[in-house]
Amino acid sequence: MNAQSQYRSGPKRRNVVSYRKKQFVSASYGQYEYTHRLNLYRTPPVAEITLEQFEQWAIDRLRVISELEACSFRNKTPSETTSHMTPLLARYLPLASNTASPTGWIDGRLQNERQKDHYSHFILRLAFASTEDLRRRFTRVETALFRLRYQDADPRERSAFVESLQLDWNMVSDVERKEYAQQLQNSTPGLKKQDSDEGGWFKVDWETVPELVENRKVFVRSGKAFVPVREQLSMVLAEFAKQLERGLELTGRALPQLDEDDRLTPILNHLSKNFATPDASFSDSDAAMPGANISYANIDALSQHFPLCMRNLHRTLRATSHLKHYGRLQYTLFLKGIGLTLEDCLVFWRHSFKLITDDTFNKEYRYNVRHAYGDVGGDGNRRGRGYSPFSCQKILTEHPPGSGETHGCPYRHFHIDNLTTLLQVTGVTDRDVLRGVKEDVGKQRYHIACNRVFDWAHKAEIQRGKADGTWQGENLDTIVHPNTYFKRSYLLGQQLLAERQGATDMKEPTFGNNLT
Repeated sequence: MNAQSQYRSGPKRRNVVSYRKKQFVSASYGQYEYTHRLNLYRTPPVAEITLEQFEQWAIDRLRVISELEACSFRNKTPSETTSHMTPLLARYLPLASNTASPTGWIDGRLQNERQKDHYSHFILRLAFASTEDLRRRFTRVETALFRLRYQDADPRERSAFVESLQLDWNMVSDVERKEYAQQLQNSTPGLKKQDSDEGGWFKVDWETVPELVENRKVFVRSGKAFVPVREQLSMVLAEFAKQLERGLELTGRALPQLDEDDRLTPILNHLSKNFATPDASFSDSDAAMPGANISYANIDALSQHFPLCMRNLHRTLRATSHLKHYGRLQYTLFLKGIGLTLEDCLVFWRHSFKLITDDTFNKEYRYNVRHAYGDVGGDGNRRGRGYSPFSCQKILTEHPPGSGETHGCPYRHFHIDNLTTLLQVTGVTDRDVLRGVKEDVGKQRYHIACNRVFDWAHKAEIQRGKADGTWQGENLDTIVHPNTYFKRSYLLGQQLLAERQGATDMKEPTFGNNLT
C-alpha cells in the first residue's frame, strides 16, 4: 500500500509535466488558410509533412534565394534581376495569384504552392538562425524576394494583403496635410501639387523607413515621417524585415532543442553550408557536348576554357610533371566530367608523369584513375561508374590544400597577392575585375569572384547571345560547378567560331575568349 501511494498525485504531490513535453500536445491552429499570395510569415506552420518534403522544399527555396543574392553581387539591374529570376521562381517556387485560378479563388494548386512557400521559409529559418551573419544574410535575401513578389502582385490583391496586416500606420489628417502642404511637396521628389492635395499620406516613426529618410524622399517632423501612399512598398518591406529579424532571433534561442534530433540536424547543417556556396550535382547529360573533340592530345588547348582551379592544376602538372593525391583526384574527375574517356585519361596521366617509369606509374597511379572512373573497386563503385566531378562547394569545404599541394579553390586558398598574380598570368588584366575579385574574396564570396572572371572573359559573346536569344535561361545562372564553367566557356567559343566562319558547323573546337 505504501509502495503504491508514493506514485499517486495528491494535493501535496502534483504530477508536474515538463513544459517542453506538453507545449505541442494540442496545436492551437492546424492547417493554415492562405488567403493571400503574399505572406509576412508571422505564423509558423504545424501541419505534418514528410521528411522528403522538408528537405526538397528547403532546397528549392535555397536555390532561389542563392541566385537572387548572386544577382545583387553581380551588379544586375532591377529589370535584369526580375527577368533572370522569373523563370527560376516558376521552376522552383511558383506562387500564383488568386486571379490565376479558373474559379477566381484559392484552389488546390494555389494552396499547395503557398504551403510550400510557407513551410520552406520556416525550414530555412531553422537552418540560418544559428549565427548573426547567417541571420543577416537570410533577412536581406528574403526581403529582396518579398520585394520581387510584391512588385509583381496584382494591385487589388496587394491592397487587400496590406489591409489584412493591420499595421500601426496613422493616416495624416486633412488638417495636417494642409498645414504641411508646402513641406510635403518640397521634400517628396516628383510629387505634383495635385497629388499632394489629393493623395493619401501615412505618418510613421522615421526609423520604420530609413531608406526613404536616407534618400530624402519624405518629410520628417517630431520623429515622424510623412510617407505618401506610393511609397507603401518601403514601409511594408521595413515591417517584413523587422518581423523576420525578431523571428530569427527567437529561432536562434530555440535551436539547442534540436541538437538531439538526428533526422533534422544533418539536413539543416547541409542547408546552412549550401548558403555559403550553393551545391550542384553533375550528370552525364550536363557534360554532353555533341561534336566536341575531347581527347588527351587536346587538353592543353582546352585548358583555356578551364576555371581557375583546374587551370592552376594543369599549369602545375605541366611545370612539375606531378600532382599529389587530392590534386590528381580533383583533376581526374574534372576531366572525366568534360567527356575524356578512361583510356584517354590514362594516356594523359602517363604522358604528364614523364619523370617516372611505366612500372612505377602502373603500380602507384593507374589503379586510382580506373577507380575514379568506376572501372575497378566494389560493386557499388562500378555500378555508380565511379565518383562524380567535384562541385565548387566540395572543393571549397573539403580537404584544404597543405604544403606542396595545389588542389582546392585559388579564390579561397590563395593569398590575395598570389591570386592576383595567377589571374594576371592567365590573362585577367582589367583593374576593375581584379578589384572586384579582391572585394569578393574579402567577403568570402568565392564563387561570385569566379563568375565575375567568367563574365569578363566572355562579355562580348554573352551580350551577343542575349541579343539573338541563343544564350538564355540556365546559361545565365550563377556557376557553382567547374564543369559547368568549362561547358559554357566552350559553347561560347563555338558560337564565336561560327560567327567568324559565317557558318553553323561547330565540329572543331575554338577558344575565342579573353583568357589566354
